[in-house]
Amino acid sequence: MNDIITRTRNIGISAHIDSGKTTLTERILFYTARIHAIHEVKGKDGVGATMDSMELEKERGITIASAATNCEWKENFINIIDTPGHVDFTIEVERSLRVLDGAILVLCSVGGVQSQSITVDRQMNRYKVPRIAFINKCDRTGANPYRVVEQIREKLQQNAVMLQIPIGLENDLLGVVDLIEMRAIYFEGANGENIRYEAIPANLQAEADKKREELLDAVSLFSDELMEAMLEGTVTNELIRDAVRKGTLALALTPVLMGSAYKNKGVQVLLDAVGQFLPCPADVENKALDLNKDEAEVLVLPDPDQELVALAFKLEDGRYGQLTYVRVYQGTIGKGDTIVNARTGKKHKVGRLVRMHAAEMEEIERSSAGDIVALFGIECASGDTFCSPEIHYTMTSMHVPEPVISLAINPKDNKSQINMSKALGRFTKEDPTFRTFIDAESGETIIQGMGELHLDIYIERMKREYGAEVTVGQPQVAYRETITQKTNFDYVHKKQTGGSGQYGRVAGFMEPMEEGDYEFADEIVGGSIPREFISSCDKGFQACLKKGSLIGAPITGVRMTINDGASHAVDSSDMAFQAAAIGAFRQAYAKAGAQILEPIMKVVVETPTEFQGGVLGTINQRRGMIVGTSEDGAYSAIEAEVPLSEMFGYSTVLRSSTQGKAEFTMEFARYRPVPRAVSDELVKKYQEELKKKSAA
Repeated sequence: MNDIITRTRNIGISAHIDSGKTTLTERILFYTARIHAIHEVKGKDGVGATMDSMELEKERGITIASAATNCEWKENFINIIDTPGHVDFTIEVERSLRVLDGAILVLCSVGGVQSQSITVDRQMNRYKVPRIAFINKCDRTGANPYRVVEQIREKLQQNAVMLQIPIGLENDLLGVVDLIEMRAIYFEGANGENIRYEAIPANLQAEADKKREELLDAVSLFSDELMEAMLEGTVTNELIRDAVRKGTLALALTPVLMGSAYKNKGVQVLLDAVGQFLPCPADVENKALDLNKDEAEVLVLPDPDQELVALAFKLEDGRYGQLTYVRVYQGTIGKGDTIVNARTGKKHKVGRLVRMHAAEMEEIERSSAGDIVALFGIECASGDTFCSPEIHYTMTSMHVPEPVISLAINPKDNKSQINMSKALGRFTKEDPTFRTFIDAESGETIIQGMGELHLDIYIERMKREYGAEVTVGQPQVAYRETITQKTNFDYVHKKQTGGSGQYGRVAGFMEPMEEGDYEFADEIVGGSIPREFISSCDKGFQACLKKGSLIGAPITGVRMTINDGASHAVDSSDMAFQAAAIGAFRQAYAKAGAQILEPIMKVVVETPTEFQGGVLGTINQRRGMIVGTSEDGAYSAIEAEVPLSEMFGYSTVLRSSTQGKAEFTMEFARYRPVPRAVSDELVKKYQEELKKKSAA
């Protein structure tokens, strides 16, 4: 096996918002000598963290776009992706985890496992990413890493095993005790760069012995050799490390380390753990689909001598054209090579190949399997696969959630119109969760996204990066319509206008469906509808799904079954059966108990306990349903489910009712029927709008 591949680590740093991901990355870059001065996320010097290179990120002190960098630690070469914590930018986390081999899950020692930690953990499980947990902020008042370990077990259902215990907490945090080596580690010097090893303090010896026993019990399940050594009393540190690595790679164990990135404690030991416990590209099995062999699954090998297979997982509009981040899964890519986009079949010549360090880049000549690099000037979309001309493979794409909120935007003048079109073209290509279309009736440009902040950021970027001044309409919720009862239909479409006419009869039933948006079932026997017109019926039904009759929202959760019909030797055609299916759908929909569904958001509010009553009041006023509350010292976490339509402007209300001390996160949970009164109001509003349009 190639030595470079075994020494490569592709890792992501993910967590709940404000857990200290970007600060941790900044320290990692400092200790690996990629940067020579530390800057804070909201530092007084105004420089901002290295990885938050976008102006908006520096101003708001949050990460918006995932940023890539690379560094070397001891003998390992590490590619790092720092991802956003805010749920509106969830696609950034999805696409990063799709191409990473391992991850560091950062948790706050005070906040513990928070709502976004659970989301990120779910995403890691989706892509089977092994992880190390790092409990950060052990220097903060109220820090309790032991409680956080319990939460990892309970809330995330992870087999969390402590590899360290803290020496002191809060202001007295001095270092950590390594439970494998059984020694104390202190971090000294202006930036914690000098590491000092000593014997375990006497007052912590009993605790360390107890936790080491727990560690050995947990990890011995993954190694027969370790189990034998424990019985014989010949346990070595190497045996423990091998067992921890096996358990971690099998996703059956989550090693837990701790410290404080801000106070420069514990970061170097975390880097050691990345090399020791997280997988190299060869430890991970990746598959592609061979498009020449009817999408047969093939193993992609991290071998530089095979044909190239690389996945474009992120696009950026760089100063010199499109910058495409790619993960090379197999083969080698170099300047001057010809590569093929598996989706479009287009050939491209690789002009420039660069390795990224946040907003900076370094030119390289070649890159091989297991690496993450960027290409310049190659037109493609996020999720495209590039391969050598000899093969036609495609990697499976990433999970893209559906948008839940939309806004109408209008350019202020002609120049803004041109710039807005450029910006929208760019953003939709960069971000699969950001959609845009022109409303056929009003002629307005509609943008859709994952939340208010998501769309806010794009409107701001339009102004700053493209000089497009736009006026913004009221946010619109992505309602859906569905049916509640099974209904039969039997519809004849007949038209006779000189020459050949149109004739088609479609019969069957419409019924609600628990899972999925739409299904078509063909139960025609005896050829009452000729085979060539079956797909026409399906097309007709699908055309009706775009707009329901209640409020013009898309229709979901409908199964259409056809079991009878009739045709005419001359007058039946594709168009006739499409029209018959449209008529049949409308006929049945009117009687099928149609109802409106609204997006329900999972909202978690973290507030000082003194304001808990007031916060519960603000949620109840918004048709919210409290799912649970938990108290931890001076802070309370309130979990609720609230309709998205009621959440607009909530941040202002929350700030004013808690003196600006509370914060909330929100993510899409599911669709649920709206109450009768709200439904009547929505239908009435829609009818009035239709009247206005017809009058105009």
